[in-house]
Amino acid sequence: MQGYDIIGDVHGCASQLERLLAELGYEVREGAYRHPERQAIFVGDLVDRGSEQLRVLELVKPMVDNGSAQIVMGNHEFNAICYATRNPDNPGCYLRRRTKKNTHQHQAFLKQLTLKQRTEYIRWFATLPLWLDLGEIRVVHACWHTESMEYVAGQLGSNRFSDPDQFARASTKGDPLYTTVEILLKGPEISLTDHGQPAYRDKDGHPRGNARIRWWDDGATTLREIAEIASNYTTENGQPYPTLPDVEVDAKDRSVVYTDTVPVFFGHYWRRGKPQRARDWTAHCACVDFSVAKGGEITAYRWSGENTINPEHYVQLA
Repeated sequence: MQGYDIIGDVHGCASQLERLLAELGYEVREGAYRHPERQAIFVGDLVDRGSEQLRVLELVKPMVDNGSAQIVMGNHEFNAICYATRNPDNPGCYLRRRTKKNTHQHQAFLKQLTLKQRTEYIRWFATLPLWLDLGEIRVVHACWHTESMEYVAGQLGSNRFSDPDQFARASTKGDPLYTTVEILLKGPEISLTDHGQPAYRDKDGHPRGNARIRWWDDGATTLREIAEIASNYTTENGQPYPTLPDVEVDAKDRSVVYTDTVPVFFGHYWRRGKPQRARDWTAHCACVDFSVAKGGEITAYRWSGENTINPEHYVQLA
């Protein structure tokens, strides 16, 4: 049986990653970190935010190339590809618009790598799978949703992009490929305003009328249970966001909830502190993103054959 160490979003924090790999028993041999018995799996989002982005890429890519690690694409890798790719329908523009907001989010990557380096790594990003189904475990960046995966695989021919036109479709609102890739890389959302709730400002100050869905919690049935609203969110007028009501949500909003029994691991959701039941993990789902780029802990889950999530298998380093 192959053991796996699933590593959460790194976001340019190379020093923390190296300490985590050492803690997990990986050592540099033949130019890459390796473990004698186990394999690392990265959930994506290697770049943006942190101060050591080039070093992260210099650590992770050789591991993937040499087979000591696997990786799935995160939304930040997807964004980097689209930010650098010209729109075929409008050659003067890019697939990801270079707005002030988008450029600010991507600024650290642009500053820390030369154009040649960015070109090299973006070419690699474009080859990454959107998900991994390894039989005994599954890995995706933001949401395991079989219906979306089946559509994406039918359009791409596999779990990977293979043509620039596919990135164009996946960047175009209204295209079903855009919708399904958004679910896999950013997670499904539920409308708060449709449920009579106010819009809010997220951790970056951006106004939003939707909340992320806790698709990993198959026991969630009400708006309060299923909608992901952080304690630091405020309403548009700056007031603390009110507690959501315990009203039942529609079946369509619950259709993305994971009900299989194969363990699935994901990142993306900026958790804090020690992993908690329901908030961060359930019987068959585990989040490994604990906000390393915002003062949190770099986190891994050491899977060793168990069929249900064991919180004692989390490894965290400040």
